[in-house]
Amino acid sequence: MSSATWRNVFTYNKYTQIAARALRASLKEEERVVAEKRGMTMLRYQRWENGQGGPQTYLVPPPETDTAKKSAAV
Repeated sequence: MSSATWRNVFTYNKYTQIAARALRASLKEEERVVAEKRGMTMLRYQRWENGQGGPQTYLVPPPETDTAKKSAAV
């Protein structure tokens, strides 16, 4: 059986989604939680009229956090 047999069954995007899910499931609890947070996507849209972009609006607003911004300064 060829290593590219998956191409006959589903698309590359679906293949990577399955592989990522399997990898996250194999991680220890701490690393799994961090990886799942990294995998979340924030979707925004913007309405354009007469060649001018309007304000960007989140489809699902991100949760508000009270933590201060992290700085690389020492």
